[in-house]
Amino acid sequence: MHIVDGALSTEVLIGGAAITAVGLGLGLKKLNIENIPTAGVLSASFFIASLIHVPLGPSSVHLILSGLAGLVLGWAAFPALFVGLLLQAVFFGFGGLTVLGVNAVNIALPAVIVYFICRRGVLSENRTVAALWGAFGGGLAIALTTVFVAISLALTGDEFFEAVKLVLFAHVPVMIIEGVLSGMAVLLIHRVKPDLFQVATRAV
Repeated sequence: MHIVDGALSTEVLIGGAAITAVGLGLGLKKLNIENIPTAGVLSASFFIASLIHVPLGPSSVHLILSGLAGLVLGWAAFPALFVGLLLQAVFFGFGGLTVLGVNAVNIALPAVIVYFICRRGVLSENRTVAALWGAFGGGLAIALTTVFVAISLALTGDEFFEAVKLVLFAHVPVMIIEGVLSGMAVLLIHRVKPDLFQVATRAV
């Protein structure tokens, strides 16, 4: 869901950069020794998953795994996802440097929101319940990112109205896929390393 350089107004770019600065500050404050390795793995997972993308007007469709990153890392998901976005912009030209702040907000902020909505659910001792909350969180992160991308485009001008509708509808299958993957990942984590979710809880 990277928005490309040149698509947004200056005001939207400045606003995105300001929010990202705050998000990075809070995320780095919560990024402790315990979750640095996990943050690196999830950042790499995001980087690889979103390399396979389909261009869609001023944006693109691809997997993100941001919901899972948010569920595991909490606020620390912000710098983890930001690093992935930065590397993609530098090495592959995905999105771009001028829209880096907006893209970070659109992808990382939903991950943090999902954490606060779903953290109690994924901590459930019932693995099925935890997996269902994980699936919900995975899909919700994509839904929120889609809405944020639509808002970013809509704030820039009415000429993006058709693109906004396209972005919203095109990501419905992505929401379902991300939900399934996140639910399965939460179930696996509960089986092999359930304390992984506790690390984020202690950090936030």
